[in-house]
Amino acid sequence: MIFRQLFDYESYTYSYLLASRAGGEAIIIDPVKSNVPQYLKLISELDINLVVAIDTHVHADHITGLGDLRDVTNCVTILGSQTKADCVSQKIKDGDKITADQLTLQALYTPGHTDDSYSFLMNDRVFTGDTLLIRSTGRTDFQNGDPKQQYDSLFNKLLRLPDNTLVYPAHDYKGWMMSTIGEEKKFNPRLQVKSESEYIEIMKALKLDNPKLMDIAVPSNLKCGR
Repeated sequence: MIFRQLFDYESYTYSYLLASRAGGEAIIIDPVKSNVPQYLKLISELDINLVVAIDTHVHADHITGLGDLRDVTNCVTILGSQTKADCVSQKIKDGDKITADQLTLQALYTPGHTDDSYSFLMNDRVFTGDTLLIRSTGRTDFQNGDPKQQYDSLFNKLLRLPDNTLVYPAHDYKGWMMSTIGEEKKFNPRLQVKSESEYIEIMKALKLDNPKLMDIAVPSNLKCGR
């Protein structure tokens, strides 16, 4: 399998490029608009054909590359069915399968960070967007975020995956590249709560500045980066 974890230094975003083989079909998750030329160069070098571009949710901290990639490659663009974006060519729901050659991603609806947040499970790994981060979890204070929903997404969905499932988030701010479900159960401080109400209290007590590009990124991303 071809697997590349790509990093955007401005927004601390991880994007993921996946293909089962050289010459085959590829999927990209959470592409950043400013990095589209880099993605296209890599796709050409690896001799793969981009057929699917996915955003785990409507991002507030960077502008998506979905629209630009679709224009160049004619790939299918995907967001969850709950999204208010009107530009994607396919909206998926919980349990749906996304395929490209030998690759299959299962969509997991994991709201809480936003109301349109999805994670994607593929064999031994899960792409968690901003729902489960490494030693943290995504904020829940804008874009219809909800700490109660996030608790359910974490404890009743993601943390029920096998402990050895690899965790690949959409962001990291400390230099961590990946984790596992088992590690996060043991060491993620926000997951050491004893109840839903305790988790809600922690999330409501956070005092975070809005992402600096939020007023630009969200309207643009509702148009796939236009």
